Amino acid sequence: MIVCPCVKCANVKWKNREVVLEHLICGGILQGYDYWFFHGECVPSSSNTVGAFTTSSSSTYLNQGVNSTPNAMGELLCDAFNMHEVVHDDVQCNTSEFNNLHDKGETHDGVSYEQPPLDAAKFYKLLEDMNEKTFMMDPSIRAATIPTNSHESKKVIKDLGLGYEKIHACPNDCMLYCADREAQEACHVCGSSRWLSIDSDQSIDDDIEVVRKRPAKVLRYFPLIPRLQRIFMSSRTANDMTWHADGRTNDGRLRHPADAEAWKTFDARFPDFASDPRNIRLGLSSDGFNPFKVLSTSYSTWPVVLIPYNSPPWVGMKQSSFLLSMIIPGDKGPGNDIDIYLQPLIKELKQLWVGVQTYDASRRKNFQLRAALLWTINDFPAYANLSGWSTKGKFACPCCAAQTSSRWLSNGQKFCYMGHRQWLDHEHPYRFQKHLFDGTVELRGAPSSTTGSEILSMLNDAHYTYGKRMKQSLKKSKSDSDSRKRHRQVSNVEVDSDMEEIEEESHEAELWKKRSIFFDLPYWEHNLLRHNLDVMHIEKNVSENIIATLLNVEGKSKDNLKSILDLVDMGIRRELHPEYLPNGRTRLPPASFSMTTKEKDMFCQFLKNIKVPDAYSSNISRCVNQKERKLQSLKSHDHHILLHDLLPIALRSSLTKRVTCAISEFCNIFKILCGKVLTIEELDKVHHEAIIALCDLEKIFPPSFFTIMVHLVIHLPLQAKLGGPVHYRWMYPIERFLLKLKSYVRNKRYPEGSIAEGYLAEECVIFCSRYLDDVQTIFDKPARNLREGHDEYPAGSYLFHSGGEPIGKFEIAELDDMSWAQAHRYVLLHHDAIETYQIEYKNILRHQMRGRRSNARDIDLQFTKTFHEWLGETVSRGRIVNDEVRILAQGPNKITKRYKGFIINGFRFHTKSRERLRRTQNSGCIVTSSTMSYASASDGNPLEGNLDYYGVLNDIIELDYFNKHKIVLFRCDWADVSSSRGIKKDMAE
Repeated sequence: MIVCPCVKCANVKWKNREVVLEHLICGGILQGYDYWFFHGECVPSSSNTVGAFTTSSSSTYLNQGVNSTPNAMGELLCDAFNMHEVVHDDVQCNTSEFNNLHDKGETHDGVSYEQPPLDAAKFYKLLEDMNEKTFMMDPSIRAATIPTNSHESKKVIKDLGLGYEKIHACPNDCMLYCADREAQEACHVCGSSRWLSIDSDQSIDDDIEVVRKRPAKVLRYFPLIPRLQRIFMSSRTANDMTWHADGRTNDGRLRHPADAEAWKTFDARFPDFASDPRNIRLGLSSDGFNPFKVLSTSYSTWPVVLIPYNSPPWVGMKQSSFLLSMIIPGDKGPGNDIDIYLQPLIKELKQLWVGVQTYDASRRKNFQLRAALLWTINDFPAYANLSGWSTKGKFACPCCAAQTSSRWLSNGQKFCYMGHRQWLDHEHPYRFQKHLFDGTVELRGAPSSTTGSEILSMLNDAHYTYGKRMKQSLKKSKSDSDSRKRHRQVSNVEVDSDMEEIEEESHEAELWKKRSIFFDLPYWEHNLLRHNLDVMHIEKNVSENIIATLLNVEGKSKDNLKSILDLVDMGIRRELHPEYLPNGRTRLPPASFSMTTKEKDMFCQFLKNIKVPDAYSSNISRCVNQKERKLQSLKSHDHHILLHDLLPIALRSSLTKRVTCAISEFCNIFKILCGKVLTIEELDKVHHEAIIALCDLEKIFPPSFFTIMVHLVIHLPLQAKLGGPVHYRWMYPIERFLLKLKSYVRNKRYPEGSIAEGYLAEECVIFCSRYLDDVQTIFDKPARNLREGHDEYPAGSYLFHSGGEPIGKFEIAELDDMSWAQAHRYVLLHHDAIETYQIEYKNILRHQMRGRRSNARDIDLQFTKTFHEWLGETVSRGRIVNDEVRILAQGPNKITKRYKGFIINGFRFHTKSRERLRRTQNSGCIVTSSTMSYASASDGNPLEGNLDYYGVLNDIIELDYFNKHKIVLFRCDWADVSSSRGIKKDMAE
């Protein structure tokens, strides 16, 4: 099928080649269509004829009714193969693939197949996995033309994909066989063969003359430049790439990385890059996972994912916008040798820093596309692999670097990271309370951060040898040489002070395991935030530390005999030192955070009975083991919920106020940091609160409690100031994306190949689904709790347009007189059409009560009680009003419908009776209402303000105004917020 260029069809209608020939003979060709760019011909940009034509026929073709399938097909192919009306010579357009894709849909057994890519996309995973909902049969197309299975659909749409490269690698991660080393047969570093060896006992048929060699290791690399170009070549995505400059709210608050200091400083340093908002800022993330879903199998595959930050968060942070850059094969993780595999990406990033010619479909012209990598996002072990700084041992903190304050615990046989008093003011009393902390007076200042330029200058002369085998041989030779060394006593040797400084500088350089390959990028050393601390994993580790220590979980608690002996060695907290009894036994005094058996039972019972709103979290009660008094099988998001909301509440009745307040303040830091909107002032305050909270915890918990993950909390507010809100820089979306990649594994013998092919097919389908306006795809899939309204009632039948929808069946009920009056009153007092009558009746009441000793409060009470009666009588006496007022004044029918659930504005509500046997609670309501406040009964000048009212939903009724209007009302029991009876202050306040 091709578009017909005759005068009648005007390059809009798709016809067979024979029909097109007939149309051209009978009607003639469209005037001005000299360059057949709709049929694959590349058009010189200097052609004036083309420019005149594209303003008419081309715009008609591309823009006329995007819902029509032929136009969507043409728009898709033009975007995919760069067949636009203005194409420069240096921007390639693939005419062969363009025509080939149409040829696939010419005929099949004599049946026309008009839209091969779009129809194939309809049958392949537009939403999630293949199911009945996505497998829809179009009645307009005969079955013979439809792909019979998912594999056939992949074959049709694969030409829309961008593909990937297979690059052979050394099995010991020493090198890649690419560029000038592509023809080598063995690794030039370790000498390992490029190919897998064939077993000697493997039988080979005599007829087979050539045995195909299999590479020992294959990196699958997905080129970045064509994928970024496609974003702009597509008319459906090009506009989003300037949202950070055009659509972002700029009011000084941190809502997006573009609001933060790192982005702004980068723009100020490179104004030529910042001058074009289409230039792309990227984030990089990598993590290993087991593709086999079998924990007993030791296998680690490492995908590298790129995140474009130009687009709005509801677009850019979705999986459909993530770019898979490469798949690093297993079976072991690359470790510090990951730089070997990042070489192709770094090469492209260098090229993108200079710029590549790209067509912008939103502006219909070419431009020089540039891109820059802002930072990386990883868990803490991967942080070390990408940055080159070791995240273990004495100097494990990458932010404090060589100034990390740590102490070796001889009994616990590990390092602890205390010393948070360094960040306090120099005159703060905590600095001098040595008996409450580590037994020393703290006189040091806060550690200073090391800039990228300083790191680069330290590592310029550093040499790192890549490869697993080489490192093993180096370790063996080092251990042998150490065993042959003669140990000398150096305690009395005097060292010159200048030599000490030189040794200190060289010592700091030795702490780096390697010079990161990211420093090859010309701008990397100037980035303020090069590597992010992952809040997701920090929350998980901190939560595990707190819960295991409080519940004294064996093997995980930080309060044990070894930690007590460490207190003895440090000479602090003598009240916790072991007591040796006369009978030879040793007693360990309980700490202030220790729970009794009863308190542990109360803590576990609280979490067992907790009910949270629908879709708020998983069912945490299933993770509570009441018999052993511990929590198990908690996921990262479960720890997130515990820290933010549940833990401070659960500890109220189990611990003292001092301990509860300290933990609550520590948990509140995470809750503020994870907010969607932040301010610089708020982050400065949170940073100070984090310092105080960590110092308070140092006075309560033993030193072994302060692992490196607990210490990293003190750096999170500063990173939020530099990088913006946390949800752009944590691992949650990446982990979900990796889970999706894991689902692509079909052939367990070739997991990386399965992932690559699955991602490539998904990439094509995502691209196609952007053009399917008449099919539900991932881009227009409604949210779970977003409903349009009743299907049984016509539009406009509801008096208040809410877009809600009831859940389940209804019951017929009759309202008593009081309930009817309350419901009727509420409707009248909140409808705009009745506002004039409200003012009129208030004036009447003021006139009637003029001679009495009445005030504004009495008038308001009388008005609320009697307005519905007055309006009904006024209308019934024959006053001329419109139909809507007459219906409302008449009042609703006392026979109503009752529901037990309702969905509205994206929220799900259940009545108290419905959720009685459920594990979720959705009966809570909060309403902000404008309320008149009276100081006393005689107050003539009340104050009006907004108050928050909290209640429990008991009933959902649907009022029927005699088949004219319908209104859904919630009936709640409200807490008394106007006095101390309904509000109780928390002990931590």
